[in-house]
Amino acid sequence: MKSFTPPPDKSITIRALLLGAIAHGQARIENPLECEDTEAALECLAALGVKFCRDGGALVLEGRGLKGLARPAKPLNAGESGALARLLAGILAGQNFSSTLTGRGSLLKRPMAPLAAVLKKLGAKATAKSGRLPLAVKPAKLKGARLTGVDSAQLKSAALLAGLYAGKPVFIKEKAPSRDHTERLLALMGARLAKNGPEICLEPGPLTARPVRVPGDISAAAPFLAGALLAGAELEITGCGLNPTRTGFVLALQKMGAKLELKAAASFPEPDGSITVRPSRLKGAAFSAADVPGMIDEIPLLAVCAAAAAGVTTLRGIEALRSKESDRVEATLALLRALGVKASYSGGVMRITGGKFKALAPAETFNDHRIAMAAAAAALRCPGLEIRNPGCVNKSYPGFWKDFVKVFSSSF
Repeated sequence: MKSFTPPPDKSITIRALLLGAIAHGQARIENPLECEDTEAALECLAALGVKFCRDGGALVLEGRGLKGLARPAKPLNAGESGALARLLAGILAGQNFSSTLTGRGSLLKRPMAPLAAVLKKLGAKATAKSGRLPLAVKPAKLKGARLTGVDSAQLKSAALLAGLYAGKPVFIKEKAPSRDHTERLLALMGARLAKNGPEICLEPGPLTARPVRVPGDISAAAPFLAGALLAGAELEITGCGLNPTRTGFVLALQKMGAKLELKAAASFPEPDGSITVRPSRLKGAAFSAADVPGMIDEIPLLAVCAAAAAGVTTLRGIEALRSKESDRVEATLALLRALGVKASYSGGVMRITGGKFKALAPAETFNDHRIAMAAAAAALRCPGLEIRNPGCVNKSYPGFWKDFVKVFSSSF
């Protein structure tokens, strides 16, 4: 049985960098991910006066406290990272200087009006031109608030970070549970945070830097999980983050009949462990909107697995995919069409009729790393499948193709 360890988690790396920058003391981040998105985060923090250095495989930041950031000389560029843009906006809302947050490529097309609306409920002065970047942020006295219906982890995290600067507690009630990396890191650094059912309460106040070790990224492991199932191979994935809010893809595959075994370690603040994959016969299944937050990044991969499963798979509640690096609903349908798979999307439901598939046309990636990784998994069933612009994986996983070929060398 082959073994594979995924690269460090991108979501946790970005959050650890931002929280370390506004904490008091030296923040040491072990095993951080190095990719385009995390480099954009470091460039933004440097522009805000945060000093950092690399110490072996770690990043060490000199935390400046909540109000210790410096006014940037020019607009802060979040690259193509939606997570960086939204979380950083929450921090900028509490500063005593004006700033502008921008990006490049697909990020400039992604909606920022919901972000501005959430921050404004906390008293922030944040304006998104035409509902998109650039986002202008001016000094404001932030206030406590009760937020309901928050529908994404990024908006929730932006509100929590802004809440550190508020005059009174901030209460957030989610539509459905979403990834909780921000809450875990806040708790680690001493934030006064409590959870009561679906509601989170954060009291304003300072943070104290603490060492953080970033586990392997389960989203980066996902293409290898799917690939092993499609190739009929055994694979052990080690050192992988197993945060319960991120294991939706694993649960979905198990529902479809996949033989997957998880072994978690009781580590803090983020649990990690191993996932063992064994050859399985997949069958179609129905997934509701409640299933989606825990596998939001893996929907294209789930669609490819559904294409190889017996029967029909339905996916509901995936509207948020239309505002990612690409319109992932249309991009996923395009990939399935290239494989000759019968699939449709109407009335908010994606339907995929599984069975055998073959390469009928090149796989377009739409410059989206998640679509490229889904195409890679599909190629294990379609040797010779042409994948256009495969280099877009560098956004989150620069070594993806090298690792994928190494693990599945006998399948190509």
